[in-house]
Amino acid sequence: MPGAEVRVLAAGVLQDVCANGRSLKAVLGPAQQQLDDSRDRALLEAICLAALRQRGRYRRALNQWMPRPLGARDADLEALLLAGFAQLDALGLPDHAAVSATVQAAHQMGRSHQAGMVNALLRRVQREGVPPASPLNAFPHWLADAIATDWPRLADSIFAASLAEPPLWLRVHAGKSTPEAYLQQLQQAGIVAERVAELRDAICLPAAVPVTQLPGFAEGVVSVQDGSAQQLADLLTDLPAGARVLDACAAPGGKAAHLLERQPQLAVLALDIDQRRARRMQETFARTGVQATVLAADACQPQAWWDGQLFDAVVLDAPCSATGIIRRQPDVLLHRREQDMAALIDLQERLLEATWTLLRPGGRLIYATCSILRSENTGQVSAFLQRHADARFVDPGEAFGHACPAGRQWLPGEDGRDGFFYAQINKINS
Repeated sequence: MPGAEVRVLAAGVLQDVCANGRSLKAVLGPAQQQLDDSRDRALLEAICLAALRQRGRYRRALNQWMPRPLGARDADLEALLLAGFAQLDALGLPDHAAVSATVQAAHQMGRSHQAGMVNALLRRVQREGVPPASPLNAFPHWLADAIATDWPRLADSIFAASLAEPPLWLRVHAGKSTPEAYLQQLQQAGIVAERVAELRDAICLPAAVPVTQLPGFAEGVVSVQDGSAQQLADLLTDLPAGARVLDACAAPGGKAAHLLERQPQLAVLALDIDQRRARRMQETFARTGVQATVLAADACQPQAWWDGQLFDAVVLDAPCSATGIIRRQPDVLLHRREQDMAALIDLQERLLEATWTLLRPGGRLIYATCSILRSENTGQVSAFLQRHADARFVDPGEAFGHACPAGRQWLPGEDGRDGFFYAQINKINS
């Protein structure tokens, strides 16, 4: 049956993520490569993301409706049921196609003896819907407590927004088009989109489409980048031609590409510790047609790669808990552990210390994360400022989100954006 293969692959991805502890990024891409049609690849991604966002609610329904819980040996069957629930509940796919293809997938997975049960459970979703549940229940207790402590009045909206399907944000290449001109191209292609006046290069699509359907994507006219991440380039718009910029944790290269699309005369060194991710940056730069030096190296160990010339600006989009982008990486709720936080905070501190030594007096360091936890954000920056007499925090203003003691914060879903933190630290002459 058409579509059964997509459901089999979705069950495999979800089993790998939920039962085998693998990251969604690691398993989704290879699974998509098994599908020839871009629409099938997009459907596979949508099913997996929706199932992971609502996993807690779907599992609770399964436990209520089944005479006994599924065991560890039924991880593939549970994954298929999660995929089926997501199609009917979150994605609203046509009932007949979703049920039939998912039941056929059960046969293909060697679960023919349980295909009737799969059919009955999906038919119940059709009739009754999946019982509602508080978004809070999807979060591990330690993370829910941390969010409630950091954002007590906004915690409920954060929980809900983190489980909602996000829009698709596009960044128009400033050297190749304008948002207004590209919006017309999208409209001609029948793609619903809107201009976001607050962001210089942004267009927002309420419903995502495969990038292969975006006019000019292959030619670098447009890239996918959330509105929050696009705003980082606004903190570096006044750099002079030839200014040396270090993007210290640059992969997959979107922020460095954005800087160079606006200011091609900058001399950008894009660094990442992982060789494969460095290759992805090279692909990004080649597609967008910008020129940057790419290096696979550890920003914490500049003695191994630095040429001794100070930088005019440093961008440090630091590794973090990713708690601001759970809606895009819902496996964070499964894989992020409380005991991970100390190591992440230590790494952020070491990156700040190492890159600060590479910045010239009068230069600026932009510290950013896609976290919403204060320990990684304003707490990290405040501690850095106390350690360095030559460091001055510069408030970028209300356009960058909620004011914090040392930085600005967007929270998930605000103005359709991801959760994101920014802090500009200027280096003064000591």
